Amino acid sequence: MQGRIAFISEHASPLSEPGGVDCGGQNVYIDHLACHLGRLGYYVDIFTRWDDPAKKRIVKYRPRVRIIHVRAGERKHIPKENLLQHMDEFCEDMVGFIKNSHFGYQVVHAHFWMSGYVAACIRRMLGIPFVITFHALGKIRRLYQGAADGFPDARFAVEEMIVRTADRIVAECPQDKEDLMIHYYAQEEKIRMIPCGFDSAEFYPMDKGKCAEKLGFTPEERVILQLGRMVPRKGVDNVIRATARFLRKRDMPVRLVIVGGESETACPIATPEIARLRAIAEEEGIHDRVVFAGRKRREELRHYYNAADLFVSTPWYEPFGITPLEAMACGIPVIGANVGGIKYSVEHDKTGFLVPVNDPEILAERMWEILCNPPLQRSFKARAIQRANQLFTWESVAREMSALYQEMTADKVVALPLRQFERDGQYQHMN
Repeated sequence: MQGRIAFISEHASPLSEPGGVDCGGQNVYIDHLACHLGRLGYYVDIFTRWDDPAKKRIVKYRPRVRIIHVRAGERKHIPKENLLQHMDEFCEDMVGFIKNSHFGYQVVHAHFWMSGYVAACIRRMLGIPFVITFHALGKIRRLYQGAADGFPDARFAVEEMIVRTADRIVAECPQDKEDLMIHYYAQEEKIRMIPCGFDSAEFYPMDKGKCAEKLGFTPEERVILQLGRMVPRKGVDNVIRATARFLRKRDMPVRLVIVGGESETACPIATPEIARLRAIAEEEGIHDRVVFAGRKRREELRHYYNAADLFVSTPWYEPFGITPLEAMACGIPVIGANVGGIKYSVEHDKTGFLVPVNDPEILAERMWEILCNPPLQRSFKARAIQRANQLFTWESVAREMSALYQEMTADKVVALPLRQFERDGQYQHMN
């Protein structure tokens, strides 16, 4: 047994379906990292806000992984931008749970800034060391989103406090590390760069023709795929405009498929961003070439990736970005914005191309280079699969994170005997 880790993720639960406004890469990260830490022998409890009275307090989720629902505000959905006021209640309830359960957590791993606030309070109250993965930094978000950023200004001071008090900080890519040091004066010796990952059991090359047929695409179509949360900063409008420019210059049967949203079928009422994007497709005259597929289950996504000829992701900014990894693992060339983690995961001119943000003309030209050059596609495919599997599997991420936990707790850990968990009965089925 490796030990016990407490994850805090106040708004992003593995039980949520990715693709919605408040549900994306962080949910996937926590789900897969916890699962793979469990395979390494850790016990992981994921503390997340109790947002639905129908949910149980404790959910046995995966082998050696539980989800603990924490009282913080009304048991209903609250946008993450409005959650800071409930974090003291979150902390109080979590501390009470820890004391009452007598579980000796080695490390608290906080995910996102509000979880970091709770972790810092727990460190002060209980003496448990903590590590923080921010997943996004408030000062960087504000630089790109300006007035559209709905988080309070108090976020900046809270993040600065977390950077000062955290025992370790996980940077997901070189840009993340640089931003932490320049904008938050983080000490370099506290930072460990550990990327996000993909699950090789979920995403791998499949027969393109069969996947296309399964999804109703015709054999002669070239499919451009955009997949992710339906929010303006993801730059889906840029992909639509680039596709329109491509089609105005080249006669080719192209379909742009956009996956994501708050419902399984694309609904502009449930997902207002879809209404805005549909209007852009109409304005550009390509509404008949754009398919809004809605939110899809994890097990369906591999078929969309493998049916595609090209994956495009051009957000304004991106702390890391898991979807390009998943596309690369399936052997799909990626055109990504030259920002954040994408410029780290996508190797320019080897696994795809990096392009400027919000430049549909250049994006259209790069689309043409890939779609009209089968040898280049084959070269990108081979290198994408190799790079994804060498550098970005969840197995390797979990091993690196385990080494970090061991570093944090060296010579300090007194593990509770496994029989205490067996008496409690909560973990018994996981052994």
